[in-house]
Order: sequence, then structure tokens, then C-alpha cells
Amino acid sequence: SSRTIFAEGPVFCSGHDLKELSSEDDVKHHSRVFEVCAEVMTLIQKIPVPVIAKVNGLATAAGCQLVASCDIAVASEKSQFATPGVNIGLFCSTPAVALGRSLPRKVALEMLFTGEPLSAQEALMHGLVSKVVPEDKLEEETMKISHKICESSKSVLALGKATFYRQMTQDLDAAYKMTTQVMVDNLTLRDGQEGIEAFIQKRKPVWSHSQDEKK
Repeated sequence: SSRTIFAEGPVFCSGHDLKELSSEDDVKHHSRVFEVCAEVMTLIQKIPVPVIAKVNGLATAAGCQLVASCDIAVASEKSQFATPGVNIGLFCSTPAVALGRSLPRKVALEMLFTGEPLSAQEALMHGLVSKVVPEDKLEEETMKISHKICESSKSVLALGKATFYRQMTQDLDAAYKMTTQVMVDNLTLRDGQEGIEAFIQKRKPVWSHSQDEKK
């Protein structure tokens, strides 16, 4: 299965409510606002199903961070992406964490230093989104990706997603050592064996979606 994050209206997500960040609130409240936001962003990568952002409008600040944090992002041609915090005196330091891991450094820093938006095509070119489609095709294209994902084993997808993010933080040798072991472990899963047997027998696999090993 997969999960899709989307919004109604011209703005996908504009980030934090700035009224929550005024000097009337204390430092403890401000800390909690940013901590909860960080928890949400990291949870997206920790949950065992792929998460797709369906963007049809403007994604700014933490909204842009949300897009960068998702596993896949599909955007309409009119969508834009920006981190304009610098223009109001609050640099987008937490969005920069996700942005810097999704975009080339110089592209991310130009966004962060100027607050100027990327167009949908620029976001695609630099890797912030996976696909750009006409607005009237956005739902169809997002669902096509989601349905394709749903054809696979949930347990294999969960293992693959967790492994992908783990290896990204490792050096090359450690990443290959860890993923080699994961592939061996994957073969012991019931669905790992079912997939190979189905391929050899030229039939469609019947997934158990179970973490159980093949006896």
C-alpha cells in the first residue's frame, strides 16, 4: 500500500502559522512547534509504506520541506516551491535539512538565500519532484503510481524502504555490506521466495504481505 499527501485549493502547504511564532509565545512553545514538525518529517521516512506528495499549487517553507521529505512527489505544471523565510527574518533552517538532502547544494542554497521559487519544471530537473504533469492529469498520474506500488508485497516494500534510507547515511563499503545482508534476508521471506517461484513458473505472484520466513 501507499499513502498520498495532498491539499485542496491553490496552496499545497505554506508551512508554519507565523502567529504561532510571535514573541508573545515563549521559547518552550516555539521549540515544541519545530520539534513536532521535525517528528512528522522523519516519520514519513520511517513508516513502512511509500508516501507520495501530490502537489497542485504553492509549497513554501515547511510545505516545501514536506515535499522534499516524501518518498515520491508528483506535481502539476503550475506548482511552485520556495523557502522564503529569509525575507521575513526567519531563515528556513529546518526545511534546509530536507532540501539539502533532495537538491544539489547550490540550488538549495539559492532557494534558501533568495527565497525565490522554483517552477515545477525546475523542481523536476533538480530532483525535488519525481514527475510533472498537466493539472487535469495529476490525480490520474498519482493514482497510477500508487496502484503500481500496491501490486507489490507490503513486507518487501517495507524492507526496501527502510534499507534505502539506512544505506543513504553510510559510506559505500558499509552500504554494500549492509544491503548484501538485507538481500539475503529478503530471500528468506515468504514473499521473496513466492516472487521468484512465480517468475520461474510464469505466473502472477500471490503475496502474503507477511514478515514470516519461508519454511
